[in-house]
Amino acid sequence: MFVCEPDRLCFPPIENADDDGILAIGGDLSVERLLLAYRSGIFPWYEEGQPIIWWSPDPRFVLFPDRLRVSKSMQRILRSDRFRNTWDEDFPTVIKYCRHIPRDDQDGTWITPQMDIAYCALHEEGHAHSVEVWQGDELVGGLYGVIVGRCFCGESMFSTVPNASKFALIKLAESLESKGIEIIDSQVSNPHMTSMGAELIPRARYLTYLDVSRGSGSAS
Repeated sequence: MFVCEPDRLCFPPIENADDDGILAIGGDLSVERLLLAYRSGIFPWYEEGQPIIWWSPDPRFVLFPDRLRVSKSMQRILRSDRFRNTWDEDFPTVIKYCRHIPRDDQDGTWITPQMDIAYCALHEEGHAHSVEVWQGDELVGGLYGVIVGRCFCGESMFSTVPNASKFALIKLAESLESKGIEIIDSQVSNPHMTSMGAELIPRARYLTYLDVSRGSGSAS
C-alpha cells in the first residue's frame, strides 16, 4: 500500500488502486493535495481514527445533468413555492449538517472535523461549492462538492424534510448545465442516485472530464 508523506505532494498511478478502489493512505488534507487528488480522479474517504484513505474506483458512478430523472411528484414540487435554493450562501452550515445529521444507512459520519476544515478552505479558495435549500428562512437541505474541469465532484447531501435533497440535486443539475459542467461525480454506486439517473462509466472516460484546461474550475 502506497503511503503518502505529508511533505511530499504526490500519488501513485491510479491504475495501482485495488479492486475496491483504494489507492493510498496517509498524507494530509491541504488545499494543494486535495486539488491534485481531484484533478487525478482521486478522493479521500475515511472515518475518524483511521489514516486518510485515498480512493480511485473503476468504474465511476456519475450523473449526466441532462439525463436526470425527475418524478412527477418532484415536478409538482418544482412548480410550487415550497422550496427556494441558493448557491454558496452558507457553505459551512451545509457541511456541518451533512456531518451531523443522522442517516438510516450508516453509523456515524465519514466527515471528520479535519474534513470539515479542509473543505471550508477549498470553498474559500473558490473550488468547493454548496447548494442550499430553504423553506421560508430555515435551511432544510443542501449539498456540497468540488468543481474540477467539467465535473462537479459531489461529496455529501442532507435534508431535514422530505424531498429537500432531491430539490438540491435538481437545482444543481440545472445550474451546472448553464456553467458548462457536464457530469456530477457520485463516486460510488448508491440506490438514491441510481433512481435519479446516475450510471457507471469507465474510470478512463471519467478522467476526460477532469481536464482543467477545458473547464472553468469554478462556479463563476
